[in-house]
Amino acid sequence: MLNDPLAAGLSKIMNAERVGKREVALKPVSKMMKQVLEIMNEHHYVGSYEETQDGQAGLLKINLLGNINKCGVIKPRFSAPYRAFEKWEKRYLPAKDFGILVVSTPLGVMTHIQAKEKKMGGKLLAFCY
Repeated sequence: MLNDPLAAGLSKIMNAERVGKREVALKPVSKMMKQVLEIMNEHHYVGSYEETQDGQAGLLKINLLGNINKCGVIKPRFSAPYRAFEKWEKRYLPAKDFGILVVSTPLGVMTHIQAKEKKMGGKLLAFCY
């Protein structure tokens, strides 16, 4: 039994990237995982993905592009007001404007850049660069 499907999925993606695989299958699937993958797809860290039902928790097949240096979840899920994103960028990203922090806000899951533009804080979920 997995306690955190998002953490398990991102570590599986990271391991597949390190060994040079072009495709990875994730199981189980959660709404949060799909939203994070959509953001990673928009920023060209992963390619397209497709969801199939296997009678249980579902399966995601993700095409990898080889663009991920590192990705992972942020535990515990810290609360971050929009003015404090710079502090979290320094902690989790290697350089300014390099990579993304994924944030869960009242308006949905988005990157820290979008959250800053909307002046919206939230809970930190993951990082990718």
